[in-house]
Amino acid sequence: MSTTDKVLYRTENQIGYITLNNPEQSNPLDLAVLGQIVEAFRTSKKNADRVVIYTAKGENFTFGADLKYGLEMITNPAMKSAGYEDAWSWQDLTTIMLEHPGIILVGYQGWIVGGGFEHTLWADFRVAAKGTKIMLPELDMGLFFSNASTKLIPQLIGMSKAKELMLLGDKITAEEAKELGLVNFVVERDELEGFLADLAKKLLKKSPLALTNAKYLLNHSIDHTIDHQMYLEGRLMIETAMSEECKQRMQAFFEKSKG
Repeated sequence: MSTTDKVLYRTENQIGYITLNNPEQSNPLDLAVLGQIVEAFRTSKKNADRVVIYTAKGENFTFGADLKYGLEMITNPAMKSAGYEDAWSWQDLTTIMLEHPGIILVGYQGWIVGGGFEHTLWADFRVAAKGTKIMLPELDMGLFFSNASTKLIPQLIGMSKAKELMLLGDKITAEEAKELGLVNFVVERDELEGFLADLAKKLLKKSPLALTNAKYLLNHSIDHTIDHQMYLEGRLMIETAMSEECKQRMQAFFEKSKG
């Protein structure tokens, strides 16, 4: 395991584990922490982790941006450049999560607020423990949204519900988030770790090449025309079918069916 203070990363059996590690303060996200998360995902990609489990220690996943740090950035002229860097660090995090070829699982508990939730929308599966509370209060603070959430949230839940969530900034529960489509699964708090582990094991049984290709096309489908999407599907159908792995899996399937 490598430890970068407030973010932990380790890899084991093709699974990368990224953990927010400042539970006493509910894992606030300042410029340094954002940089550490980005670096953890880059390291995970370099290590070819096929699945990443992204979680947080403590009662709350994160209260989002560190507001005291943010106030200092916008009121202290000496920190003006840090303010610009902080804003773009949120976007860099989305980029690295989209570029990671592995499947990213995120597990929530307690509160998850603002950009703390928005950046996790690009995880492939989002699992919430019962009692999780989600809120996007940026407009109350005179702040703004991040991580292409103004594009993705309407895609996930529709424009009308997206405006309710983002313009009103009201709290929603884990169950409400699942009903909307923002969360895939809701589990008991003491089952969260095991559920994520079981989900990771299930994904590891899939074809690595086909799974990576599927993630790529699904993530980019909202930007492609139908014709372009079909063109890419055709290319990837050929690529996967011609792979040695596909031949082995197909042969194993027919051998098993004979038995």
